[in-house]
Amino acid sequence: MLITFIRSILLYIIVLVVMRLMGKREIGQLQPFELAISIMIADLASTPMADAGIPISNGIIPILALLVMHLTISILNIKSIKARQILCGKPSILIYRGRIDEKMLKKERFTVNELEERLRGNNVVNIGDVEYAILETSGQVTVIQKPEKKNVTAEDLGLKPEYEGLAYDLVLDGKVMYENLKILKKDYDWLKKEVNKFGIKPEQALIVTIDGKGNMFCQEKMGKG
Repeated sequence: MLITFIRSILLYIIVLVVMRLMGKREIGQLQPFELAISIMIADLASTPMADAGIPISNGIIPILALLVMHLTISILNIKSIKARQILCGKPSILIYRGRIDEKMLKKERFTVNELEERLRGNNVVNIGDVEYAILETSGQVTVIQKPEKKNVTAEDLGLKPEYEGLAYDLVLDGKVMYENLKILKKDYDWLKKEVNKFGIKPEQALIVTIDGKGNMFCQEKMGKG
């Protein structure tokens, strides 16, 4: 029992390290070859994890081999456009200039209902508002609305908004984010003084953030102590 427990932890750490080395893509943004490798890694890790009679190296070595394969394909994918098209495919235009391309829908095995679902996922309710809908190689659908249906931006109105910068977490669940304080060239005394304005101490806050304009948000934890 203890051996199985230790093997499971070891394999988990190895898979976690390998997945981190593969990059930071979200699952929905994986290319086909990345998804295939991810599935194979999961399967290779589960076998020696469940059966203590199988040498753990039978799982580790193939996983490392897949990592090498992934890095090799990634380099090839970056350096060769032709290889990129073979490995990842090309984007498909499902709606072109306001008209649904039925042939492309059939080719990609997409139904109109699925297309409408993807459009709603892009905050587009009326399919008539769409100028282009592009099925990306990752499986996501990019939507470009008709000019008259696009949201008005500050640039359209001739306005130049102030630069907002990044927002920083200063306290999370009662823990002070000293690294962010250092970036802002502030210290704990400054933070304590600012948070005291909300009637609490930093350690009693669920979250404290500050945006690029200096606006601070603070919420107290339940059952402060």
